[in-house]
Amino acid sequence: MAIDRQGAGLSILRIGIGFFFLFEGFGKIRWFTDTSLLAGQLAGWSQAVPAGSWSQMYLERVAMPYATIFARLVPLGEITSGAAMVAGFWTPFFALVAFFMALNFQFANGALFKFSILTSGYGPPVLGATLALAVGGVRLPWSIRSSKSSRAVKAKSS
Repeated sequence: MAIDRQGAGLSILRIGIGFFFLFEGFGKIRWFTDTSLLAGQLAGWSQAVPAGSWSQMYLERVAMPYATIFARLVPLGEITSGAAMVAGFWTPFFALVAFFMALNFQFANGALFKFSILTSGYGPPVLGATLALAVGGVRLPWSIRSSKSSRAVKAKSS
């Protein structure tokens, strides 16, 4: 029996980044009841980014006015995406959702436009892993979706 090394490697990545998002979401669970936690973080970012920058315009026009909605969507999205990636359920879709959440975080705090993003543990590793899974995370080993398709292939070949 041959081992699918690329599939196994992507599955390990999927499970690892899935747990990352799952626990990031658990860390924000208090946002459901206290939306001021996110509002305070956004206000701090708004003061830290350069005046007139894209990040500041985004924060003032989108993120801060809708902080009460985002305070519930962010942990829900992180927990759901993380759990789905750990289980291997719709991996490309949930990896793309996680990619855009991580990209949004980098954009909002202004890190996306700084050289320091290249050395950030939340930058290239998270963005690269989620984008790789969004592109190549189809029918991976040890996932809910792959177990159905492998049984169907075996049944058809018999």
